[in-house]
Amino acid sequence: MREFFDSVAMRRHPLRVLQEFLEREQANEKARNYHEMRFVGYVLDISYSTVTIITSDPYKVAVGGIPRNSLLIMTPAKQEEKIAFHHFTLLRVLDAAPTPLSKETQKTYFELQKKSMPELDVFTQAELQWGALNTEVLGMFYPHPEKQNAVEFSGDMNNFVSAHKYCVYAPDAAILDLVINSLVPEDRRFEIGTLRLTECRLPLQNRPLLKVPVYISPRDFLASRTAMFGKTRLGKSNVVKLIAQSILDSTEQERNVGQLIFDINGEYANDNPQDDSKSLRSANPHRCVVYAFTSKAATPSRPLKLNFYEQPSTALSILANLISQDKRDTSDYIRRFMSVELLPLEEIKQMDDIGEQVRAYRRIQMFWAVLKKAGFQVNEKQLSSLIACSAAKGFDPGFSQRLRKAAYSRNDVPSEPRTLDELLYEMEVIARFRRNNSSAPELISQSSDKSKSKQIFDAHDVALLEFLEPQQGRSGTAILEPYRIYHDPQAGDFVKEILNFLDEGQTVIIDLGNAHPVLLEYFSDLLSKEVFRHQVDKFSNDKLGNRYVQLYFEEAHNLFPRQKEPKDIYSRFAKEGAKYHIGVVYSTQSPSTISGDLLAQTENFFVAHMSSREEVDVLAKMNVAYESMKEDILRTKTPGYIRMLTRSHRFVVPIQALRFKPRKN
Repeated sequence: MREFFDSVAMRRHPLRVLQEFLEREQANEKARNYHEMRFVGYVLDISYSTVTIITSDPYKVAVGGIPRNSLLIMTPAKQEEKIAFHHFTLLRVLDAAPTPLSKETQKTYFELQKKSMPELDVFTQAELQWGALNTEVLGMFYPHPEKQNAVEFSGDMNNFVSAHKYCVYAPDAAILDLVINSLVPEDRRFEIGTLRLTECRLPLQNRPLLKVPVYISPRDFLASRTAMFGKTRLGKSNVVKLIAQSILDSTEQERNVGQLIFDINGEYANDNPQDDSKSLRSANPHRCVVYAFTSKAATPSRPLKLNFYEQPSTALSILANLISQDKRDTSDYIRRFMSVELLPLEEIKQMDDIGEQVRAYRRIQMFWAVLKKAGFQVNEKQLSSLIACSAAKGFDPGFSQRLRKAAYSRNDVPSEPRTLDELLYEMEVIARFRRNNSSAPELISQSSDKSKSKQIFDAHDVALLEFLEPQQGRSGTAILEPYRIYHDPQAGDFVKEILNFLDEGQTVIIDLGNAHPVLLEYFSDLLSKEVFRHQVDKFSNDKLGNRYVQLYFEEAHNLFPRQKEPKDIYSRFAKEGAKYHIGVVYSTQSPSTISGDLLAQTENFFVAHMSSREEVDVLAKMNVAYESMKEDILRTKTPGYIRMLTRSHRFVVPIQALRFKPRKN
């Protein structure tokens, strides 16, 4: 009766596959059906971390071969009857091991080859077919102590007994599925690929390779750090698409996870017919929003441009960086222009000192004149309302009539500028007057206290005026003309739009495929800071709830450098992101170029081929789970062949990642 109830209790337990597996082994052994058995051998030596196995050629052939890094299970030679004691130890094959008879075996081979014997007798064959394998202990699977019909995994062994009391088997597909997927939550899990223990796919005769699907839990990536390592063209971006797709699928109803992808190659936003690669956007047109510098006919997108007039402090900083990157800062007057500091319009509005406010606004108007002369388009009606104070308004810089009369050299000076063209003309007149009459009293602000009188134009103003109206033979504003492509007079507040999309659970793809490196860095920094600030604000106001943001970065060594401290915002992602429900997925070819702090905080790893021993050593130092995988990472180069470690997977799982494809509706 007790056996009956134990059998009923075991019927729905995941470890039932182990019981059925061992029963089949016993039945095959009794029937002498050895070619169907999964038995590998016996334990020669055992410790808490390693197990040495003795095996033979017929056992290896029967199970289809035992490649390096293959998974084996070790069970007691006789399982106890009680269900609580159904368990097994998981082993990973490392390499061949010497046996106590290794010297004698080598001597026999030497003598045989020396005598050129054409054929071995049956007794010698029986002696020589035995060998040994070194394996590492990955952990134990056993019934969960508190949860019914659940399995628990431990990364160690609680005890071991004499070596002769164990048997070792090559698991079948059902047990491999238990090993790989039983710890992954079943709710909304996503198939990422199939188990691939070795790069070689040549099966032994009549022994087909086992096909076991591998699943991931999208929740493993929320508020976590995820690394993609490996040489280019080996499938890192494909895996990123699969992860992003898993999050899209799992949040179809709640829409509680927004994703922001910095797409520096344009592969997530645009299809690639050359590689027959579909983009994430085309697979999810209703869940993805693309922002791009250059609109593409096949990809609906929103403009990712700045209104240089309405964001003057940012615009001048970007222009300075662009000029420097393009090595066009060949003259002192250009470098002085690049060093000019403009205050944001919002900050100027808050000034209490009217005189300083007028000076700050006037400098903005000088910059507007520079942009106008360089051919940057403008919405004048919208622009004129941005400057309004008692002494300066719209396009009127508020120069004194005394200065204007001196500059125009006539009494009937024109009325104050009301359009941008009139502002440009007045600034050019003033610039020429200042250069030719640098000591003119009209250039000194009048004050009842002469000790407080000062020049109307400071060094920043002079730099702007000299750039606007340079000496003869100089290019001046023509230097800025190539950068008009980054300006759009109708550009809205795309930052606010993107934050709203993220709150709505949309995936926003920033297409930076044709962007200048300066713009790439600027938009990465800007949006990263705004996302962090937005999440902190929600956390502070108790509005975070169950809402998350995922950020995806490529070429991560530029953002998280190893040799120096990462930029403040990216350092905060690494250290504080989980607190504010911010997850980061970063890709790079070389772990050695990534900040050690970030590597130490990373929970999920996806590793393709790397060709440098230094790189795999860095990886193994940061995560010991990859120590035994180093040689295979160096040797195998198949695209999509990935060694995966996630929060749900307690040990490294080698997979062949699926090819990303759009869902069929």
